[in-house]
Amino acid sequence: MRLTGVKLALVLVVLIIAVYIASEVFEFKGSLENLFVRSMIDARPTKPPRYKCGLSKACPEKHFAFKLASGAASVVGPKICFEDNIVMSGVKNNVGRGINIALVNGKTGDLTDTKYYDMWAGDVKPLIEFLKTIEEGTIVLIATFDDGATKLNDEARKLLSDLGSSTISTLAFRDNWIFVGGKGIKTKSPFEQHIKNNRDTNKYEGWPEVLEMEGCIPQKQD
Repeated sequence: MRLTGVKLALVLVVLIIAVYIASEVFEFKGSLENLFVRSMIDARPTKPPRYKCGLSKACPEKHFAFKLASGAASVVGPKICFEDNIVMSGVKNNVGRGINIALVNGKTGDLTDTKYYDMWAGDVKPLIEFLKTIEEGTIVLIATFDDGATKLNDEARKLLSDLGSSTISTLAFRDNWIFVGGKGIKTKSPFEQHIKNNRDTNKYEGWPEVLEMEGCIPQKQD
């Protein structure tokens, strides 16, 4: 009887040890599975954030996002995006050879007008008259296409300079130019790019490369 009791005790001990080992094994397996699942989740590709107009970073509060591209030679028209809305482009069929202009309310961010003026075969007078009608506090976005300078005269250049342009006085035949300024601006705009038409450096034979620019414009406050 005593021997049988010892055997029974040994069986119980072995059984307890077996149950303990099994529990540890299954717990470890579960931990591995959880770790594997977490690793798979962590390894999933994360979609990079998208900002307005495809900007490289978000604009601060009370700022408007914009992105401009000049025309490519005489083939692809310019593109103007404001607050994630394409306001001018070849797809919208509202761009043309010359100077392309979009006007935006500086307080609300609402688009108020778009125009383009042919500065090769057109007349500069309609451009001058249009520039004179721009209201105080209006944001002005400009991109050239093909040729934006041949018909410009001193009066037109002065009106564009008053919007904050630093380089309009030197804009010449087939130069590329993109610019963001405003009516009533007190200083020269920081948003401007200009590249000269140069046969030695042009990317498209008779035209320079495309210009692109993005940025954030402070909202006009009362």
